[in-house]
Amino acid sequence: MIHLLAALYDCTTGEIRINGYPIQDIAKGHLRRNIGIVLQESFLFSKSIYDNLSISDPSIDKKAVERATKIASVHDVIQEFDKGYDTLVGEKGVTLSGGQKQRIAIARTIINNTPILVFDDSLSAVDTQTDANIRSALKTLGSSSTMIIITQRVNSAMDADKIVVIENGHISQCGTHDELIKLDGLYKRVSDIQNQRLKEGLNVE
Repeated sequence: MIHLLAALYDCTTGEIRINGYPIQDIAKGHLRRNIGIVLQESFLFSKSIYDNLSISDPSIDKKAVERATKIASVHDVIQEFDKGYDTLVGEKGVTLSGGQKQRIAIARTIINNTPILVFDDSLSAVDTQTDANIRSALKTLGSSSTMIIITQRVNSAMDADKIVVIENGHISQCGTHDELIKLDGLYKRVSDIQNQRLKEGLNVE
């Protein structure tokens, strides 16, 4: 679906519209500059953390970088490193934990101020509290961005304006958390399972 939205694949049936315009009528370069995508497997270059964050605009103001890292709940973590933002990361970010890489990738995408932000299971490596903190901070972006969160965690989806449940390649349910939790279906079943695991003290993925 994300490949279709970014026009990496062409629709074979149906169409995708942004503000009423079919995406095939939008120049691909313009489309991709205005869609920020954070993938589950985050890629970092063998450079400093700051260089990774500012890679799309090396002249970006440091305050803008720090604002993004605070939203991504990674500013304090970076400050704890001996060299802070000048800390070098190995190829693909091997010197960082999975959660740290994901949060830096989130900050890097937020910096670009794209009107559409897509988080493709990109909070899977962080604990549920950090997940909640990031989603709460993302709300400070206000109405300037449309956010799409792809997740298997009900807690990550429950505050969304609209939740779309995909089951076997098809939309099986659509609505708010309060609406879906009252209906028999996949959403409620997954919610019940995850809540039970939380009660038992297990990690929910």
